[in-house]
Amino acid sequence: MTPQLNEPLSQLSLLFVTASMAFLALALMLFSFQLSQLGKSDSIEKKLTKTEKAAFWVTGVGTTVLTIGVVLRGIAAGRVPWANMYEFSISGALLILMVYLTSLKIKDIRFIGTFVVGFVLIVLFAAVSLFYVEVKTLMPALQSYWLVIHVVVAILATAFFTIAAAFHLSYLVKSGSKSKIMQVFPSLEALERYAYRFNVVGFVLWSFTLIAGAIWAERAWHRYWGWDTKEVWTFIIWVLYAGYLHAMATRGWNGKRAAWLGLIAFLSVIFNFTIVNLFFKGLHVYSGL
Repeated sequence: MTPQLNEPLSQLSLLFVTASMAFLALALMLFSFQLSQLGKSDSIEKKLTKTEKAAFWVTGVGTTVLTIGVVLRGIAAGRVPWANMYEFSISGALLILMVYLTSLKIKDIRFIGTFVVGFVLIVLFAAVSLFYVEVKTLMPALQSYWLVIHVVVAILATAFFTIAAAFHLSYLVKSGSKSKIMQVFPSLEALERYAYRFNVVGFVLWSFTLIAGAIWAERAWHRYWGWDTKEVWTFIIWVLYAGYLHAMATRGWNGKRAAWLGLIAFLSVIFNFTIVNLFFKGLHVYSGL
């Protein structure tokens, strides 16, 4: 049975996604202002300041509005909303925010709010300005429950990799800067430890993504591996993160080298999503553009 497509509802979804960007832009300004104020202070506040509380409240509102936008897109399409680059972008941005906000209850990682919200804004801007497409029915290869399993795990893995990349970037900036602002960030050892832990979770999820993708490929095309461009890059990403984790765990390969390797691995994720989807041909290229 072909699902009923609802483009007017999709346009309403787009309105909510755009509105969430306004809230997140305000949150970014509040986070940035908070960092600038900490840079002028002689002491580091361990408790949330009024500005930080406002930033997190606005981020929460922006996340809620974005959630409504993503859900409406799924209802408009009559399926899960991650079948093309636009849908993957807004769903990925949502999960990044959810992982970050949830992680705040586990560890004090509030100082990377500027990096996380800034990156999410870039993703959403690209989604609405470059990647937007009208709702469409799925091609036969995607009409499978594996779409839910395979892609949602890939999005979740990307969310954890993004948070880890924020820690890598913070590490490199802090290690190479004597700015008062960077003094308020956790120690280099803590930043490195947080990055490692988020990368571990992301790597486990990405490993499942690779395995689930192979099983889905066998169901769809009767082979587990076909050296398709997307398959190759998914494996390259897995190798890069495996190398990072192995170097950290067994070789004592830490510090700036580990941070750069982690960032290179993350950039390969971005390359796989953007350049591979837009400029390479293959069975897995589902940009929708």
